[in-house]
Amino acid sequence: MSACCGPGKTSAPKNYGNRKSGDGRDSGIASTETPSVKRNFGPVYSFPMGGWFTVFFLAPLVIIVIYSFLKKGLHGGVVWQFSLDAYKGLLNPTLVIVTARTFGTAVIATVITILIALPCGYFMAKSRKQTLLLLLIIIPFWTNFLIRVFAWMNILGNNGFLNEFLMRIGLIDEYIHFLYNQNVVILVLVYMYLPYAILPLFSTIDKFDFSLLEAARDLGATKFMAIVKILLPNIRSGIFTAVLFTFIPIFGAYAVPLLVGGMNSYMLGNTIADQLTKSRNWPLASAISMVLTIITTAGVIVMMSLQKREAQRLSAVNGGAK
Repeated sequence: MSACCGPGKTSAPKNYGNRKSGDGRDSGIASTETPSVKRNFGPVYSFPMGGWFTVFFLAPLVIIVIYSFLKKGLHGGVVWQFSLDAYKGLLNPTLVIVTARTFGTAVIATVITILIALPCGYFMAKSRKQTLLLLLIIIPFWTNFLIRVFAWMNILGNNGFLNEFLMRIGLIDEYIHFLYNQNVVILVLVYMYLPYAILPLFSTIDKFDFSLLEAARDLGATKFMAIVKILLPNIRSGIFTAVLFTFIPIFGAYAVPLLVGGMNSYMLGNTIADQLTKSRNWPLASAISMVLTIITTAGVIVMMSLQKREAQRLSAVNGGAK
């Protein structure tokens, strides 16, 4: 027997972690390997989107900002001299009226759209045929935008379906001029952007716990009060999104006022097009575009702030409940 194994003696602990096999490699019994450094491919993956965003959004926006501070060219284009004439032109009374009309039209059309979309989204969320109803909402997107506008012109025109129907049943003796006024512009805008309001509202209402409405009814609330006090506060995020998805495109609408509205129905989008193609005043068109951009950006910031507050409120409520 070896002396190291004699009575009263203990052998020193063996360092297996540093043992090597006969060929010089680590045995791997207790060794810790250094983890390999992983490369971050995030910038590589995001480069195409970042490039697209820069070329098709930031670059045109920068050009618009620069052009708005230049002088108008004699035959169109710009003269590369700093000038505030375009922004002074925004104070033109006619342009102020068009801006007020555009804002009023956008607000009215958005409010009507939301009022129609709310019961539609509620009905869809309660229905067992959600897939069919969603398909019916999405079907208009399969048709070209202009075709839908021309369909309304065919319905509301002097020789259109509505006038012919009213004359055949004897309600009118001569044609009614439904087209080329502010009311029909609002009507067509509501129709065009109604799906953009219904879809986010449906998505939010579908997640709502309807037993809360039943509890409110049991406590004495009417059906209307239960909806106002319980349902609407809990679907605010969907309402904010619906307003955002409808107000911004309506505020910048061009084709609808041009095709179904008259001269008294012109909006800022039509004014920008006229300044580019008829008056050839590119700086003024850029300045008007900046007004549109600032207003829509402000709307997005306000809606995002409201959604953030709503999320914080819900988080606080859920935290308190726990």
